Amino acid sequence: MHTFLLMVVWAILSGARSDTQQADVETLMDNVVVLRVPSFTGSMVHVPLTCGEAFQNEPVFWKKNGQELNPPLQGNQVQVLVEEMKGGNYTCHLSPSGEYLNHTMILIQLNPDNRTVILENREGGHIHCSAPNYTGFFHCSWKRTALRSDASVVLVKAERFTEDIPCELDADASGVRCQDAHCPYKEEQHRISFTVYIRSHARLETYTKSFYLREIVRPSKLPNLHISDGKVFSWDYPDTWEKPCSFFGLQFEVKLVHSGHPCNSDNQIINITTDTTKYEVGVKTKKYVFCVRAQDKFTRGPWSHWSQCTVNKHNVAC
Repeated sequence: MHTFLLMVVWAILSGARSDTQQADVETLMDNVVVLRVPSFTGSMVHVPLTCGEAFQNEPVFWKKNGQELNPPLQGNQVQVLVEEMKGGNYTCHLSPSGEYLNHTMILIQLNPDNRTVILENREGGHIHCSAPNYTGFFHCSWKRTALRSDASVVLVKAERFTEDIPCELDADASGVRCQDAHCPYKEEQHRISFTVYIRSHARLETYTKSFYLREIVRPSKLPNLHISDGKVFSWDYPDTWEKPCSFFGLQFEVKLVHSGHPCNSDNQIINITTDTTKYEVGVKTKKYVFCVRAQDKFTRGPWSHWSQCTVNKHNVAC
């Protein structure tokens, strides 16, 4: 009697667990469904598939990753058993070797997705976003890990509040270029939400980043850096920077570092901040590196990359 009751309880719990796992199947986009499991170890979930209403009365046959299933699977509406990370591309055909009709890609995502193995976690996170100005254009990039170099992007989403932001994938699929219609003269009230869905085989991982445009605007490298009168350095605002410059003001960090040292070196002679686009050097040393970079004066966002001139007595190379 006790054994029978235990079997009944086990059957009820098993059914409840199956229903819970069934609810974790979600359509990500056309022809792509995501199965979210708490752990891929030992997971077994039935996922419903439909070839399409147009094929309701057709003798539909199914394949997985181009291979016939064993035992054969037939019918317009079927269920497939997905074990652990063994998702894949399920295609339906008019016969075992017949015409392709439709497909559904089943991807597996750990929930919560706290084990990220597809993208590298570099300084600042998995996704890096930047913009050269406030026109609404921005670029986000990522880097695949060495073992997942063949990972492919499934979907990219960018939006501000309830408005979608159009994006275009880079040729190497390691970044996207997006254009927000936000007015550069209007103060941002809502953050941009950016998400990339990327898969390696049947494993899916989701990476997100949220930011205001003002947090990622990095001025371009300062152009036309030159010297006059042997001691006065001057430069221009970047061509990509917004006009008028009085509204989108920049401030500049000027550094003199000892000869042979890079601009980011602490071995410096002078380090000052100025709003003007020129600086007169008054040091006695005849060998040094002149460095200058820009930052939005009001938001204090990211600095531009350094522009520099190498001074060796009377020879100057910029």
